Amino acid sequence: MNTGTPQKQWLVLGIGNLLMGDEGVGVHVIRHLQRHFHLPQAELVDGGTGGFHLLDLLSSYKNVLLIDATLDGKPPGTLSILRPKFSSDYPPTLTAHDIGLKDLLDSLYLSGARPDITLFAISIAACNQLSLELSPEIQAAVPEIAEAVVRHIQSHAPA
Repeated sequence: MNTGTPQKQWLVLGIGNLLMGDEGVGVHVIRHLQRHFHLPQAELVDGGTGGFHLLDLLSSYKNVLLIDATLDGKPPGTLSILRPKFSSDYPPTLTAHDIGLKDLLDSLYLSGARPDITLFAISIAACNQLSLELSPEIQAAVPEIAEAVVRHIQSHAPA
């Protein structure tokens, strides 16, 4: 368990598999944020395909913003901002990391950690093709999603 107090108020965690095209959008948003924005109050982390190695990191922050793809039937690139309380509150996905992320969150809650989690769910059309490239719709949405992340963090800054 992490015994140090984090210097930053926010953990912004992009989840996704870069080898699966649009399914990796969470990581692409993190990379865009790292290149174009200065967020001293946030730690920007490429969470890849999730996993229990992220448990200590997640439990170290009061505020966590997760960025992930979802197969929710909405037009590709649609951003839904959700405030899930349990892993079962997350939107349906068919991604390779879905079970791991939900298991990770259940473990986090069972450990007694209760970070304030906001999910930025980005609608994608499919995740069944190997590709390092994003579709044009998702690529066009990345800067807008990054700006929404910045606005969200700034609007929740302590007074």
